[in-house]
Formats: sequence, structure tokens, C-alpha cells
Amino acid sequence: MKSIKNIIIGIIVIVIIILVGVWMRRGGTPAPIDNSGVSSPTSVAQPGTPVAVSETTKVSGSVSQYQNAELGFSVNYPSTWEKEEANAGVTFVIPVDQTQVSTVATLQANIQAFSGTCAFPPVTTIQSRSSVKVGTNIFNSITMSNTVQGRVYFNHMYSLQQGDVCYIFSFASIALAPSTKGLTGSNVIQAQNNNKAITTSSDNDFTTMVKSFGVVTTPAGQDESTVK
Repeated sequence: MKSIKNIIIGIIVIVIIILVGVWMRRGGTPAPIDNSGVSSPTSVAQPGTPVAVSETTKVSGSVSQYQNAELGFSVNYPSTWEKEEANAGVTFVIPVDQTQVSTVATLQANIQAFSGTCAFPPVTTIQSRSSVKVGTNIFNSITMSNTVQGRVYFNHMYSLQQGDVCYIFSFASIALAPSTKGLTGSNVIQAQNNNKAITTSSDNDFTTMVKSFGVVTTPAGQDESTVK
């Protein structure tokens, strides 16, 4: 029995010596692992996370329609806007015309839906307040603008109450200080005028999008108690 045990121990020692020798010949660096045949894991929604059921279709050459069955709405928007979906709504990034002399850095529109009563955030710099009626829908609206350290901020918000669901539409524009782009003299005035024109045009497109709001419903599911 002792001789068999010694043989087994000898074999183990030889295997270890061989492995160490191979490792040292490779410079002490483990051999790379070939992952070419392994697919990357796909992202999986966390339990309880709502997943939007949506689609985008072309309405015309310049207009697209976004529909979200889960959040219950549809809107038309310029096809040049870049859509980014989130669990509670959608964001549209509005491209800035880089051929113009301007300092506009951000143009963005958002739509969010949540349960509860509509209420705008508590702010003290409201520029104007109004309401717009489109069909049977009444949209409440506020605008805000402010200048901080040379940056010009403009926000326009709408709210729409649909039963126990509130829809908040918001538009944001941020223009940087002219000095951040090295503008001086007449270029500063030109940039300021272009900033205003770009923001106004995008805000008008945003308002048109809001007014296109429509309710989207999905077919009711089958009553499981009747299924045989």
C-alpha cells in the first residue's frame, strides 16, 4: 500500500513540475482565453421594471409619430429629433445647426407620465403662465428663463391631466456664454440673435408636438376565468 501511495504522490509532483515549467516558458503570464465563440450577455430588465411598448412610424418626409401603448399616448415630432426612451417616458434630443454662429449647447424635449395630479415644480422665476385647449384637452403651460454666469437657460412646460394620469411635457434650451467659444465684437450680437431664433424655432416645434398628443389604447386581455 505504501508503494502505491508513493507512486501516486510521485505522479502528482511530476504534473505540478510540468505545469510550472509551461507557465515559466510563457513568461509567467496566464494564456489568454479565447472568447470568440462566447456571445455577450444581453441586458435583462430588473424584476418589476416597466418596459415600454412603443413604435415609431413615418407620417411624412419630415414628421414621425411616436406611440407608447404602455404609457397611453402618441405624438408627432420632427424626424430629425433623436428619440431616447425611458421607463416613464421619452426624451427627444434636438440637433443644433452647427453652420450658424451660436452658443446653443442643449435643445431637448421630454414627455413623462405618472400617476397623480399634475403640478409644476415650485419655481420663482416663471416668465409666463397660460393654458391651451386642443379638442377636449386642456394643457396648462409655464415658461421660465434665467441667465447665470453668462449661460442663458430657457424652459417651457406643459401639463395634461388624463384621468388619474398626468403627462408633463418640457422643453429646455441652454446657451453658453460667448466667451466659451471665443466670440467677440459683432459675433457676440450675431450669436445672441441666432440663439434666440434657434430656441424659438425649436420651442415652436415642441408646442406643435404637444398639440398633436393623442390617447393610445391597447386591446383588452382575455378573461382567464373563461379560458378552458
